[in-house]
Amino acid sequence: MRFEELAYKQTAIGEVSLRRRWDPAVQKDVYEVKLDDDYLMSSLFTVAEEDLARIALTHLDGEQLHVAVGGLGLGYTALTVLDDSRVDSLIVIDALAEVISWHEEGLIPAGRRLMADERCRFVHADFFELNGTSSLDPQRPDQRFDAVIVDIDHSPQHVLHPKNAALYSVDGLRQLATHIQPGGVLALWSNDPPDDQFITRLSAVFASADARVVEFPNPLQGGQSANTVYLAITADANSKTHTSGTAS
Repeated sequence: MRFEELAYKQTAIGEVSLRRRWDPAVQKDVYEVKLDDDYLMSSLFTVAEEDLARIALTHLDGEQLHVAVGGLGLGYTALTVLDDSRVDSLIVIDALAEVISWHEEGLIPAGRRLMADERCRFVHADFFELNGTSSLDPQRPDQRFDAVIVDIDHSPQHVLHPKNAALYSVDGLRQLATHIQPGGVLALWSNDPPDDQFITRLSAVFASADARVVEFPNPLQGGQSANTVYLAITADANSKTHTSGTAS
């Protein structure tokens, strides 16, 4: 079958759908999640989502790492986190119950592995609302994370909902930093080129901040496409971080 809509739901934020289509350019099935007419995720382009996790974890030393991912999508960021044997626990926060259920039901291929890994737990909640509470993990009010990895909005400037914009302000980032261990990292995906003003805001809160451009082949348009990964490191009490990581 060239095209199939696997699931569809009208939600409070719009029409959410999961599609599978055969792409002759790459000779494989491509899975896509759409919110109304916006593409939230495509399995055709996963390099940046995977590098988002790799870049964050490369900057952490030590074992028994606790990681929070904001935004489940098609699961590629979460899978890459679990590829690191040092990760002791992972929570994946998503506001769309439908996306979580698609993984739980195996409609999305990554869901089978995520469900089978005891380190991984899904949290149905609004990441932006959780940021204003004592913990990103509702079951563990005092939990702080070695890495918080966020892939929800298109970019800090291009948000899916106006209320999300507060997270990318200095005050929002300062609150987000309270959920991260000393020497821990924040990694944030963006579809736009690096933004110097946003890096300045990150630098006002974190001990260091920069942006990494991740390039990948674009089989639809030809040539290369690029996304941005923002990386910010909290002030260290004694060294869970180092600075040798680079984007692939």
